[in-house]
Amino acid sequence: MTKQHANWSPYDNNGGSCVAIAGADYCVIAADTRMSSGYNILTRDYSKTCKLADKAVLASSGFQADVKALQKQLAARHLIYQHQHNKQMSCPAMAQLLSNTLYYKRFFPYYAFNVLGGLDNEGKGCVFTYDAVGSYERVGYSSQGSGSTLIIPFLDNQLKSPSPLLLPAQDAVTPLSESEAVDLVKTCFASATERDIYTGDRLEIVILNAEGIRREFMELRKD
Repeated sequence: MTKQHANWSPYDNNGGSCVAIAGADYCVIAADTRMSSGYNILTRDYSKTCKLADKAVLASSGFQADVKALQKQLAARHLIYQHQHNKQMSCPAMAQLLSNTLYYKRFFPYYAFNVLGGLDNEGKGCVFTYDAVGSYERVGYSSQGSGSTLIIPFLDNQLKSPSPLLLPAQDAVTPLSESEAVDLVKTCFASATERDIYTGDRLEIVILNAEGIRREFMELRKD
């Protein structure tokens, strides 16, 4: 009889979905709070968002142990930056730091799929979307996670971002008002929750604008 080796993996995918939308003077970052493993729900109340700086919020899906390690690394690097420069990092600077941090671990990557949202130096909304090894792009809206394949086509249909190949470069920020963007995010998740078993329970919405950060919550399907 041939020996069977246990098929062990250092990674797991805990599911969940994240969305970010950039506006003229705001940014909306949202994620559900369900954390799963296979067909088991581990918890219904796990926040996938993390405030990295006053004007930068990270939403991450994937392997939540790696996400936590990544967040701790970014928090430590940001603290060093604050001691050296006497100010907080801007969102584009944090975007580059996140890219470098992910790329540094490219041979044993953080299994984390990130969306970084915030305000840039001009006070305009910005969204940066990532793969697991640090390749990133500034966009007007993005989604990551298990429900992203359902959410992105819907956002494409509603927001019709200009092609990055157009010259001169078009502004990627969405024409919606802040309340319209929040309503759109709620619709996204209500729809994705119907079809994706890893997305559900509760929606956490983080809204960044010149006045600061505020949070809203919406209940989703529990089944």
